[in-house]
Amino acid sequence: MKKILITGTAGFIGFHLAKLLLSEGFTVVGFDALTDYYDVRLKERRHQILLQNEKFTCKIGQLEDFETLHRLCMDEQPDVIVHLAAQAGVRYSLENPRAYVDANVVGTFNVMECARELNVEHLLMASTSSVYGANIEMPYTETEKADLPLTIYAATKKAGEAMAHSYAHLWNLPTTMFRFFTVYGPMGRPDMAFFKFTQRILDGETIDVYNNGDMYRDFTYVEDLVKGIRLLIDTPPARPEKPEDIIEGDSLSPVAPYRVVNIGNSEKVRLMDFIEAIEDATGIKANKNYMDMQKGDVPATWANAELLRTLTGYQPETSFRDGITKFVAWYRDYYQK
Repeated sequence: MKKILITGTAGFIGFHLAKLLLSEGFTVVGFDALTDYYDVRLKERRHQILLQNEKFTCKIGQLEDFETLHRLCMDEQPDVIVHLAAQAGVRYSLENPRAYVDANVVGTFNVMECARELNVEHLLMASTSSVYGANIEMPYTETEKADLPLTIYAATKKAGEAMAHSYAHLWNLPTTMFRFFTVYGPMGRPDMAFFKFTQRILDGETIDVYNNGDMYRDFTYVEDLVKGIRLLIDTPPARPEKPEDIIEGDSLSPVAPYRVVNIGNSEKVRLMDFIEAIEDATGIKANKNYMDMQKGDVPATWANAELLRTLTGYQPETSFRDGITKFVAWYRDYYQK
């Protein structure tokens, strides 16, 4: 079985992907900084679970520390790199933009340098639906331009896509970028809305509902998401011999082994319906504080995931109500609520 290096294994998505790959017999090497952006105890717990499998090892370090990352890569010689580590969070990027440039631009460059030197079979890297920014055509498709980011977070992720394309072209490095759409589920991030809503509803606190609730998201259950990543690992892009070889709807570059793939549930869900699902799962009616749209936010996101299905035969399918029921059950068990 292949050896796979995952950056961000103490993170929400990285943990679930590592868990899936380990269950299939892969050797997984983790790299994570365990930053205090949110509760480090939750990150440590994720690593503790993974370390119960003898095929998992991890190194603690910052993406910006090229020497540490490079040494790990040269020692372990992974076949595939999945780069998920990042400074996440749209709202925090308004407060601390430099953290995003350091982790998401410099850190991503360091990962690409290691991938180039190793000549890995496939480099897969996380982007975000936020790169669609000011686009108004929905559902979002990968072949649309995404040149109008609305936050520094989105801008750094778009910069990662641009750098990755140049590396794929220059070094013939098979590279897949995935754009995630509002991921949620057990062991989730405490800074995300679904987590905050659940926490505050169970604690009897008021929840903040932005844009007076007139918002829509394509909520993607985390186990569906990592299954999509797992299948894409086996689908490295190849440089087309001529542009006309690219099938309709494929984001494959005409000059590089490079592709962008949306991973989303392909369902536009009203925020108030999502909150109602949490209320149903907790059995508690939320006290709501309706607010204006927050700076840098968008009223709606919605994925066209047809390319993922074309490439892998798979499409995320967990309904938001089923996913929320599973998340609330995990939350209550983990926090003894």
